Order: sequence, then C-alpha cells, then structure tokens
Amino acid sequence: MMVSDAVMNASAVGGFLEATMRFATPLAFAALGECVSERAGVINIGLEGSIIAGALGATVAAGIAGPGVGFAAGAVAGVAIALIFAVFTVWMRADQIITGTAITLLSLGLTGTLYRTVYGVSGVALSTPTIGAIAIPGLSSIPVVGHALFAQPGSTYALYLLAPAIAWWMARTHSGLATRALGESPEAAIAAGVRPRLVQGAAVLFAGGMAGIAGATLVLAQAGTFAEGMSAGRGFIAIAIVVLGRWRPLGVAGAALLFGAANALQSLFQSMGWTHVPYQLFLAVPYLLTLLVLAGASRRSAAPAALGRSTL
Repeated sequence: MMVSDAVMNASAVGGFLEATMRFATPLAFAALGECVSERAGVINIGLEGSIIAGALGATVAAGIAGPGVGFAAGAVAGVAIALIFAVFTVWMRADQIITGTAITLLSLGLTGTLYRTVYGVSGVALSTPTIGAIAIPGLSSIPVVGHALFAQPGSTYALYLLAPAIAWWMARTHSGLATRALGESPEAAIAAGVRPRLVQGAAVLFAGGMAGIAGATLVLAQAGTFAEGMSAGRGFIAIAIVVLGRWRPLGVAGAALLFGAANALQSLFQSMGWTHVPYQLFLAVPYLLTLLVLAGASRRSAAPAALGRSTL
C-alpha cells in the first residue's frame, strides 16, 4: 500500500513538473525578449499583440509548409507588430504605455478578422501540424524530474541555451552593455557614442520576435490549433515575470517557471479531486500572482532608471 502511494505521489509530482514546463515555455520566450527591451529603456505593453500575431502567423505558415516554417513565420509576425510599436515609441517618441495598449487592441482585432477571413466561421480545427516531444536518452529516465525536463519539444530545449546566452550577451558584449546603459542613463550612453534609436529599435524588434515565437509555441508545440484571443494575457504576465526576475535573464527564466507552476496548479488540484471548487478559481491563480508581483514591485524595484522615458 505504501509503495503504491509513493508511486502515485511521484507520478503526481512528475505530472505537475511537466505541466509547469509546458506552461512556462511560451512565457519564458516572451519575458526574455521583454527583459532585453526593458533593459534598453522601453516597456513594450504591446507584447500581447506580438504573441497573438505570432500564433496566427505560425498557424497559417505551418499549414502550408510545416512547423519549422511556422516558427519562422511566427517570429516574423511578432517582429511586424513590434515594428509598428517601435516606429511610434522609439522614432516618434510617443507614450509607450498608450501606444502599446492601442497596438494590443489592434492586434487582437486584426488577428481575429484575418483568421475568420482565411479559415471561415468553422476555423482551422485541430489540423495544424505540430512538433512532438524529443526524449533525451538516459536523462529522460531520471525518476520524477526526467520526463518533465528532458522529454520536451525542441522549443523548450532552445530555452535551456537561450537564457544563459542572453545573460552572457548582456554582461559581456559591447552591444549588451550599450543596451543596459541606455536603460540606466541615456545621456551618458549617448555621450559615449551609443545610438539610442538603433539600439532601442533593435531591442524592441528582438522582443517582438521572441513574443512571436511564444505564440508559435502555443500553436505548434501545445494546442495544435489557433483560437481567437488564445494569448490570454500572457504578454502582460511576461511583463510581471520580468519584474519578478529583477530584469536579469536567468532570474526571468526562474520567474517564468514560478508562473508556469501557478498555471499547473489548476491541473494538480483537479486531479486531487477538488471538483467542488469552481475551476475558474484555479484559472485565476496566475493573474492574481501577476497583481501581487506588480503591487510589490514598488517596494523592491530594481528597474532600469530610465525605463519608459523617452531618450534624446
């Protein structure tokens, strides 16, 4: 009996960890891109728009040429939305919050319209080609954590390399230091020869591309289909993840896992038989966590000094 309970507990923990990784992957892509943008001094509230655009772009392209092209199209779609944001905020110096909000609303409406135009009222159904999990021999057999960490789609493995690579780039390269300098002291960075529009524009486009990949991951590595509004606030959650990760790439990756775990709790609680509790309460957990993170940010903030401020 005790052995049976231990096996069930290990299975439950393994399932919870696997769900955590699944939920955390798109959040981590979007948040790592936003981290770079914010370190350059630009807060991209339009991140949600890039995610939903990436999801639709990936759906259309994958249906024509396969998942690999779908991921590329998702990134391009995310960059396209970010380019609109960059034109208004980086080059025309419009307010970042207002512009980002407008672009998010535009993207949600535009993707819904294009989706119905391309696929009709019936939609694309579950016909989008997807990528499967790739089990790493040996590592995937580790008890409890093996399957959760080492039997994942290729997009998740890419994050294992991407987070430390961004951290290294930001700390060790000239372009990374220039990006950080703009977020802290634009005047000093400009005096040192940094071109603010070029650096900030590149950071915003990178964030858009990462958000587009996040949207592509939702479709091609998880849902297998597109649904209107399927970004479901992930762009705003990604911004909260950057705050919780204290604007450091590895911290952001860890914070994404925390939010992934908050999402995975709904599956865990339901598997434990908590059917008497409305499932909507479990769905609200990550959003409540977002509010708590943002509410506490003012007391422990390590935000770039010039975040959200127009440079010269």
